[in-house]
Amino acid sequence: MRLRTKFNIVLITASLIGLGAAAFLGYRAAEDNALQKVESQIALIRANALAVGHYTATDIAPLLADENDILFIANSVPSFAAQAVFARFKQSLPGYTYKEAALNPTNPDDLANEWEAELINRLRDDQSLERVVSLREADTGRSYVVAFPLTVTDQSCLACHASPAAAPAAMVDRYGPDNGFGWQLGETIGAQIISAPLARLDKPTLDLVIVLLAVMAAAFGAVIILVNIMLSRIVLKPVAVMAEISAQVSKGDFSAPEYVKKGKDEVSALSVAFNRMRRSLDRAMKLLDD
Repeated sequence: MRLRTKFNIVLITASLIGLGAAAFLGYRAAEDNALQKVESQIALIRANALAVGHYTATDIAPLLADENDILFIANSVPSFAAQAVFARFKQSLPGYTYKEAALNPTNPDDLANEWEAELINRLRDDQSLERVVSLREADTGRSYVVAFPLTVTDQSCLACHASPAAAPAAMVDRYGPDNGFGWQLGETIGAQIISAPLARLDKPTLDLVIVLLAVMAAAFGAVIILVNIMLSRIVLKPVAVMAEISAQVSKGDFSAPEYVKKGKDEVSALSVAFNRMRRSLDRAMKLLDD
């Protein structure tokens, strides 16, 4: 196997290892960057929901309090308002979902399904948790799900949820006396569950990694070509010339001119030593002839 071939095998192998490592690290970095973007969007959705809920509870609900004695107005409920507002602007965040799910809600639409109930129970079992994160596989693809606890921290909440007798009659008439009651102060009754689609993030992540690999492959290719040119000029060509001269000398032909490679590198030193050895051999052969 020629020296150039061996050298290129080493270079290509090193390049492939480098590309593999770059692909792995690049994908992880791009994925982390995508998740940070998702996290910031989730934080924005939650902040908006909390702001809408607070505004509804402090500014809207008091205005409609008298009406609730006759006809229960769902728009005065912070949870309903927050989810209704999200439904309005979710088109700007396709694939994202927001739900204030509860184990025992007044509105059946807020009832937690099986996997939502699992997240809520994790928050109920460990009150120190500020949130629970999970990856969920669905028909639409992978989703990044974050659940934040909904805990009864205000005594005023129990006015509607302590018992049917204490709740507004219009609310009981609308939803019935069986659901949404028995809540306790300090109890985690549900969760703000926000999910983000990862399928839409996978393609940009892969595209970024492909671009990174293409750039690195081009760089490695340029390095291999440059190294081959340098190898040929600095090492292979001088060695080939000295090998040819050595073949002539080994046959007793000293007519070939000396080869001197300019420079101070190892190949230049080799050419000087080679010429010295050739001259010594030439003199020795002449002495033998005499």
